[in-house]
Amino acid sequence: MGKSNFKSEPGIERQLALQDALDILRGKWKILILRSLYLYGTMRFKDLLEASKNITPKVLSNELQQLELNLLITRTVNNTKPITVSYELTNHAIETLPVIKALIEFGLKHRKKIKDN
Repeated sequence: MGKSNFKSEPGIERQLALQDALDILRGKWKILILRSLYLYGTMRFKDLLEASKNITPKVLSNELQQLELNLLITRTVNNTKPITVSYELTNHAIETLPVIKALIEFGLKHRKKIKDN
């Protein structure tokens, strides 16, 4: 069931790449933040806070900093009164869209399987 593909590929490099991907997206909020930005485009901090229910401002700020450090979002300080900050996806972040879609599809199938049992 696909095991042979894993065995035939270089092990350590792929393992490290998987670890990198997990480190970048790990956590309760990062994928949900990326999903919100996919769905709604550029968003202000306050809008992201509302879209990510139950997240605290401090946690959102930390998650956004990590996503920015990993080149998945850009942060723009807008010259408004009061000053506002907006966030948007980078072209690099678009590459995570198939991963997020696959996780959603798996989650839907998994919920159905559990419900049916």
